[in-house]
Amino acid sequence: MGKATGFIEIKREEAAERDPKKRLNDWKEYSAPFSDELMSRQGARCMDCGTPFCHIGTEINGATSGCPVYNLIPEWNDLVYRGKWKEALERLEKTNNFPEFTGRVCPAPCEGSCTVAISDPAVTIKNIERAIIDKGFENGWITPRIPAKRTGKTIAIVGSGPAGMASADQLNQAGHTITVFEKADRPGGLLMYGIPNMKLEKEVVERRIDLLRQEGIDFVTSTEVGKDITAEELKAKYDAVIVCTGAQKQRDLPLQGREAEGVHFAMDYLTASTKSLLGTKLEEGEWIDAEGKDVIVIGGGDTGADCIATALRQNCNSIVQFGKHPQLPLARTEDNAWPEFPKVFSVDYAHKEAEAKFGEDPRQYSIQTKKFVKDENGKLKELHTVQMKKVTDESGMFVYEEVPGTEKVWPAQLVLIAIGFEGPEQPVLQQFGVDTDNRKVKAVYGEFSTNVEGVFAAGDARRGQSLIVWAINEGREVARQVDHYLMGSSSLPSVAAM
Repeated sequence: MGKATGFIEIKREEAAERDPKKRLNDWKEYSAPFSDELMSRQGARCMDCGTPFCHIGTEINGATSGCPVYNLIPEWNDLVYRGKWKEALERLEKTNNFPEFTGRVCPAPCEGSCTVAISDPAVTIKNIERAIIDKGFENGWITPRIPAKRTGKTIAIVGSGPAGMASADQLNQAGHTITVFEKADRPGGLLMYGIPNMKLEKEVVERRIDLLRQEGIDFVTSTEVGKDITAEELKAKYDAVIVCTGAQKQRDLPLQGREAEGVHFAMDYLTASTKSLLGTKLEEGEWIDAEGKDVIVIGGGDTGADCIATALRQNCNSIVQFGKHPQLPLARTEDNAWPEFPKVFSVDYAHKEAEAKFGEDPRQYSIQTKKFVKDENGKLKELHTVQMKKVTDESGMFVYEEVPGTEKVWPAQLVLIAIGFEGPEQPVLQQFGVDTDNRKVKAVYGEFSTNVEGVFAAGDARRGQSLIVWAINEGREVARQVDHYLMGSSSLPSVAAM
């Protein structure tokens, strides 16, 4: 805990953000640096709650509650309050391989289940986490940890996102020799190309990858299983293989006019933007530009918000984000009680930026796209929508139906589809011959072994589209299982035991 009466005496203070209008002129992170004094005050708000629900790490009604990597949150909150930053870093690194990522892009389910949040704003756990790890790098406390000895065992990891990197980190520290294969030209998975710089600057990702390389992990990029190397080659060369390819098959919107020039998947748009910023030479047709265009983002989630922020920086003419659900309430409803993740209205960084530029929140709610319309040259010129309402059908189930008379035509030259992912891409799974269940790799959580001897799976490839903290959880857990498979026992920590 922090100060015994801190949660009573001290109000929650958010970390400062750069001015929304000014930050639209660059691609740097939108948040401003934290002060030690601010973080100390916020750490003091952590109460002596007896049972710290902030790190229960479970799912309630389909949403994550508490921290899935079981961060020792009350301990490092107290240490930050007392100014013991190095000790706080030691506690943080016991459970989380990459706090610099989670402290920036995790939706912070820990705060939703913070005990203070029963009646007051939660402790600023996410900001404190980021402050700890940033201070660790700034002060040179984070240095390469070279394993004292090697076991002689070799492991191939397919996919370099947070699950792949976490398993690589753990297994490398156990003394195994690790090679991570990545089909993109840079490692990092969605951390590199799926999340824009404004939320996660790529220097932060590259800094961690460089550290892992110094510790002995080999990253092999521009190498796709089934194209540049076969699954059989991997199984023959390595003692074990872990599939961490993520859930990157984007969900489509197969409507009339979908083939119009100007309708793109959100992830293709974000990837091309980041590649351009990093100086990567783009293939013809890969660049997607919002400049001067009326842009519509279909999908109300974080990826959609990232598309808004990117289009604004490309000087779009207008921006609208469609969501199929009604606007969320300002406070928890009776069916969304603590410690569930709070399903309440919030304003993301991108929405603040859009309002600063165009004078209004870009979001439209309870809206459904009916069709895309192209001009005589095959280019998108507009899309048609209708408002929806949520009703109860004869069986008592909630369904959506159209509201007559609410049809509308929207001018649009660029539409970005951001409605989630269907699961992992199937060709690589077929290469390994692993069984699938609802398109995901079939592997029991806690065991992570597939039907193919020596082949394991973890992260979104196994569980479906999820949070970065679940990816790190599974990366750590699969590492323990692979270590046990190779050595007969494992000294790697179990996430659930922390």
